[in-house]
Amino acid sequence: MVKKIDTNLSLFTSLDEDVICGVDEAGRGPLAGPVFAAAVILDPLRPIDGLRDSKKLTEAKRDALAIEIKSHALSWSIAQCSEEEIDTLNILQATMLAMRRAIEGLHITPTLALIDGNRCPVMTVRGEAIIKGDDKVPAISAASILAKTARDHALGLLHIEYPHYAFDQHKGYPTALHMERLREHGVSPVHRKSYAPVRALLNK
Repeated sequence: MVKKIDTNLSLFTSLDEDVICGVDEAGRGPLAGPVFAAAVILDPLRPIDGLRDSKKLTEAKRDALAIEIKSHALSWSIAQCSEEEIDTLNILQATMLAMRRAIEGLHITPTLALIDGNRCPVMTVRGEAIIKGDDKVPAISAASILAKTARDHALGLLHIEYPHYAFDQHKGYPTALHMERLREHGVSPVHRKSYAPVRALLNK
């Protein structure tokens, strides 16, 4: 059974016997590139200072914390869904699939997955959706950081392949610069063709 809650970490003290993983995604809003998700099982004996919503951290801090998470966590996994999967499934279902892939990629099987947001993917483990969980639950914060840094790295690689779109600057989000480059150079193979601004250009 999936339960949706909006609470804080203090209410999870009764779950101490569970093997808990935090799960979050990065990249639902951009017009290009995959959507990423990460799952993390933290080690209570190796706490990590400074975990919070990745959007509230500087890039340098995210990168430093990502290294620490990967070395300190009991298990972590990063997964993605491609632009083609996003266009086929829709972004919500592709995000849920990426989350499920991240959970299934853990080498330790969790008994409870805490998901950032208001819904859980279909999965074989028990799940709880926590609104704003990326700033409340350390394991979700850690997953947020891994998903964000992995996606930023992927967009850096796309910038090398398609430098005229400036993916290194806007990371695929629909900024004025991105829209200007889209109109100038057209739609690339890594743009999400089901997204309205991209679809509008294709229809022209």
